Amino acid sequence: MRLDKYLKLTRIIKRRTVAKDASSNGIVSVNGKVAKPSTQIKIGDIIQVQFPQSSYKVKVVDIKEHLKKEEASLMYEVIEG
Repeated sequence: MRLDKYLKLTRIIKRRTVAKDASSNGIVSVNGKVAKPSTQIKIGDIIQVQFPQSSYKVKVVDIKEHLKKEEASLMYEVIEG
């Protein structure tokens, strides 16, 4: 699954266009490397989003194409943030 789609589905970032812009501007990294919106996400990857006031780091534990809002937080484990 693409990084921008994963960030939107899990509601880490609310809109896919915002997730795409954040990835394009170097705000998002995967496994310690700056990631593009098209970066493919796998289970076990560590995603870090550097917001202006804080940082958010999660581990990917599941990948689903479709899910309900209540299931979004089950797709990742918060490491810090």
